[in-house]
Amino acid sequence: MKNKLGIYEKAMPENLTLKEKLQLAEKAGFDFMEISIDESEQKLNRLYLSKKEFKELKNSIMNENINIKTMCLSGHRKYPLGSLNKAVREKSIEILEKAVEFASESSISIIQLAGYDVYYENSNFDTVNYFEENLFKCVKFAAQNGIILAFETMETPFMNTIEKAMKYVKIVNSPYLQIYPDIGNITNSADNVIFDIESGKGHIAAVHLKETKEGIYRNLLFGEGRVDFDNCINEMKKQNVGMFLCEMWYDNKYQPLEFIKKAKNFFEDKI
Repeated sequence: MKNKLGIYEKAMPENLTLKEKLQLAEKAGFDFMEISIDESEQKLNRLYLSKKEFKELKNSIMNENINIKTMCLSGHRKYPLGSLNKAVREKSIEILEKAVEFASESSISIIQLAGYDVYYENSNFDTVNYFEENLFKCVKFAAQNGIILAFETMETPFMNTIEKAMKYVKIVNSPYLQIYPDIGNITNSADNVIFDIESGKGHIAAVHLKETKEGIYRNLLFGEGRVDFDNCINEMKKQNVGMFLCEMWYDNKYQPLEFIKKAKNFFEDKI
C-alpha cells in the first residue's frame, strides 16, 4: 500500500468552500486535505457551528472522493495552554475540546497541536508549568474520544525540534500524544536533522513537508530552500510513517490547480 500525500487547506484560495477545496485537491492527485483552525475568528468559529450547521457542512463534503484526515490547530497561538491569564488558558482548553469533538464527528484522526507554551507572551517558569498541567487535561479528553494529538515542531525555541517535543510525549506517556513534525522548521533548528528525526522513532504520526531557508519559515516554493526532503522522507519511511502533508500558502500569481499540482509532482516519487 502506498503512503498518503495530503495538501494544506491554505494552499488553495481562501474564497473556495471546503467542498471546492477537496475537489481541487483530488483533481491535483492528493489523497487527503488538512483543515486549518487558526487564530482568526473565521476559522475558530468552525468549532462553534450549531448541530444543523455542522450537519450541512458534513453533508456537503462527505460524498467527495478524498477526506479531511488531519487538522492544523494553530488557534492556540492566540489562546495558548500556558498563558498567565486564567481566562485565556480556559479558552485554550475549550478550543481543544471543541476541536476534538469536531474531529470525532468527522473523518479527522489527528489534530496537530502547536508546540507553544505561549506565543504573544514571554515564556517563563509559570507558562511552562501551566502548559504541562493543561496538556494532561487535553490528552485525557482526546483519549476519551479516540483522537490523536500530535505536536508540531515550531519556529520558537520552546519546541523547535522533535527532541524537545519528545520531552512532553514522555512526560504524558499516552498513545494519544504523538509528534507531527515540520521538517522545514527542524531543518532551521536542529544541529542534525536526521538524528532529530531518529529521536522521535515510534512517535511520529504524520509529517509536514515545508520548505525553509535560514531565518525564513514560509512562502517558499518547494526546491527553493535548503530542506533535504529525500533523506528526511527516507528516514520517516524507515520509521513506517505513512502520512505526509504539503504545507504551503496559496500564491495568487499562480492558477490554483497549477500551484498545488507542482507540489504533488515534486513529492510524488519521493513519497
